[in-house]
Amino acid sequence: MDETTHLVGESDGPDGPTEPAPPIDSRFLFVDVAALRAKQLRRGARPRIGEDGTPVPRKAERVAMEEVKRGLVQYEMLKPQPQEEADA
Repeated sequence: MDETTHLVGESDGPDGPTEPAPPIDSRFLFVDVAALRAKQLRRGARPRIGEDGTPVPRKAERVAMEEVKRGLVQYEMLKPQPQEEADA
């Protein structure tokens, strides 16, 4: 996973963002964002789905993918650093 994707508000509670994130058209970006969110869930973050009584998947990866599909995970694309700054 590259370092160009960053989840916004990693400490947000289960309510998550106030407005939905824009839809992700790139399946590669979708995988990156979902993987970062799954890592948060495995470390103890609360799921942002399932509070309305619908069943929640057991695996963190499935929960993360569903959250990303629903626009509940905010992310931003970071600009890549030039190689000279990265080596310093």
